[in-house]
Amino acid sequence: MQNSFVSHLYCPKCATSYTIEDRHQLCLCGSPLLVAYDLERLALSMDPTQLRDREPTLWRYRELLPVLHSENVVTLGEGFTPLLPMPSIGADMQIPGLLMKDEGLLPTGSFKARGAAVGISKAKELGVQELAMPTNGNAGAAWALYAARAKMKSTVIMPVDAPLITRNECAISGSNLYLVNGLISDAGRIVADLVKSYGLYDASTLKEPYRIEGKKTMGLEIAEQLGWKLPDVILYPTGGGVGLIGIYKALQELQTLGWVQGKLPRLVAVQAEGCAPIVKAWENQEKASEFWQESKTVAFGINVPKALGDFLVLEAIYATGGCAVSIHDEELLQEQQRIAELEGAFVCPEGAATFAAARKLKQSGWIAENECVIALNTGAGIKYPDTVNVQVPVLQPEQRITR
Repeated sequence: MQNSFVSHLYCPKCATSYTIEDRHQLCLCGSPLLVAYDLERLALSMDPTQLRDREPTLWRYRELLPVLHSENVVTLGEGFTPLLPMPSIGADMQIPGLLMKDEGLLPTGSFKARGAAVGISKAKELGVQELAMPTNGNAGAAWALYAARAKMKSTVIMPVDAPLITRNECAISGSNLYLVNGLISDAGRIVADLVKSYGLYDASTLKEPYRIEGKKTMGLEIAEQLGWKLPDVILYPTGGGVGLIGIYKALQELQTLGWVQGKLPRLVAVQAEGCAPIVKAWENQEKASEFWQESKTVAFGINVPKALGDFLVLEAIYATGGCAVSIHDEELLQEQQRIAELEGAFVCPEGAATFAAARKLKQSGWIAENECVIALNTGAGIKYPDTVNVQVPVLQPEQRITR
């Protein structure tokens, strides 16, 4: 049985092709590279019913993943997270068809485990011994832990303000962890120098082609979990935007295979008001974004002032008739509490932003009441303890509670 129908790498800007067997980072023109598959041959060899008895991990889609040999797969059991009805918060928003794809249940506590699993597996297959990457927290934690499982060295650089728990995940994995007194863009410049000086594998967002392939499995799962029907809207918290790019890529591949029919869901990039370069570019109908000065938000995972793949994010939004929405920090924190109270789900601030965006788009009429709407919660709320500030009464042992 063939594990993968991967074909080659290609540049979405200049169409240059590269082999899958060799180590590549960016195209010579500076663009990220994407992975292509022999979808015509796969369509003749397989149909979705063959997935039914496979393991409930993202590796069930091995034919649409780039790892050629199963012995190179590095896994912690990631994938196939639940697609949960959200009836109470949906009723509150007047969106009865509201669903949540809950990525907080993945290993390492966030959706970054998907990109790390596939990215590290392919890096292992390519003979990589050591990688380096900048991160806002969760990606570094995931790549450091998966690198440890693969017996690979890692160097991770994150802003000093990154969530403490993600810092601890990196440190305990044995990664070479450094903090920078700045933003992820500053960490990125330090990593670029490190890569150039020591020849390390650059695992920065979109500077290797395989993180997208892990992230795209969110789109594959959504389609399978809906019985190979497509939702009307998917809202995604967007920093580097790899997840949104990946979901769009997955849905296009499923369309080509003939596994799904009809219009693709409208994709919504959700950003924070304190860092909204994609929103500004979309509002101005631009093909790329500008660097966002003095970016700041409590949703630290989407505090990315300039994404390397911004043109791919915007292309996905335009092609699906989607939009880009910015949310104030206070709005998303209120939504986070509302979701916990109404649904019992403690979502991360980035995930809460997608629900706040759904509420805003329903109020404006952009989302209709009868539509199937999926909000992505990209991580566990417990990874961000500082976003919740409560005063809890302290009892003495002899005290009683009266109501």
